[in-house]
Amino acid sequence: MPPPPPDAQGHSGARLKSTVDLVALHVTVTDKRGDLVTDLNKDNFKVYENKVRQDISLFSRADIPVSAGLVVDNSGSMREKRAQVNAAAMTFVKTSNPEDEMFVVNFNDEYYLDTPGDFTNSQTALQDALSRIDTHGSTALYDAVAGSLTHLKKGHRDKRVLLLVTDGDDDASRLTFPETIRKAEKSDATIYAVGVYSEDDREHDKRMVRRSMKILTELAEATGGRAYFPADLSEVKPICEHVAQEIRSQYTIGYYPTDTAQDGTFREVSVKVIPPKGAGKVEVLTRPGYYAPTASADSGN
Repeated sequence: MPPPPPDAQGHSGARLKSTVDLVALHVTVTDKRGDLVTDLNKDNFKVYENKVRQDISLFSRADIPVSAGLVVDNSGSMREKRAQVNAAAMTFVKTSNPEDEMFVVNFNDEYYLDTPGDFTNSQTALQDALSRIDTHGSTALYDAVAGSLTHLKKGHRDKRVLLLVTDGDDDASRLTFPETIRKAEKSDATIYAVGVYSEDDREHDKRMVRRSMKILTELAEATGGRAYFPADLSEVKPICEHVAQEIRSQYTIGYYPTDTAQDGTFREVSVKVIPPKGAGKVEVLTRPGYYAPTASADSGN
């Protein structure tokens, strides 16, 4: 199948991967104030793979529906936080594209899919799933993230997102952190993480908080997402609203790699933006790379 024509525009519900060779990047651009920049065109972007300039074959800034997972810590330490966290998660749902499909995973020392079927766009079903609060036990964070990434593969959208909310460090998973990072890198999903630590955590368990913040930051950055660490629970709701708006305002850029070797290696990707004259500096956020496919296996496995 030939590549799509230059400046091919996406639309709601569009399929982004016309062939297995196309690399699709979801790119967020913000100005120095952190506001979303949404008026750029293809000529403002340059894409590099392993430092080699790539030709952009697909360019769009469309509000593309996503498959999304809400992955929420249900361990004992979350008991006093869940009401506000649930309200914030529902703000994310209500601010998102109505055509998005979502699921809820609650986790403590195990993780549980708490929405009916594989996905839903019913706000009532999502609210019910978030309300199944049984806060107890430990924190199997890595297992919950890995299991949710696997479940995302059942989604019908090419753009995939996890919103992860937790207040602790993993102490119950079977998987290791390096195994979880590698799965995240190979998933094509974007992870947004919110660490909700209490004042007591920050004051009396500083080592745990630092370790948890580092883990959430690395998970998010490995997938082109962000990690947030609100000083107060009241900040979680506007963070979730901002994340939903960011997802809906991203640019989609696709290219056919000049290196066509199916060797399974990690390819570093960078996107640079040339702002319009007088626009000032911008920040660009996208995934830092991907694993090339192999001749015998799909890269998502």
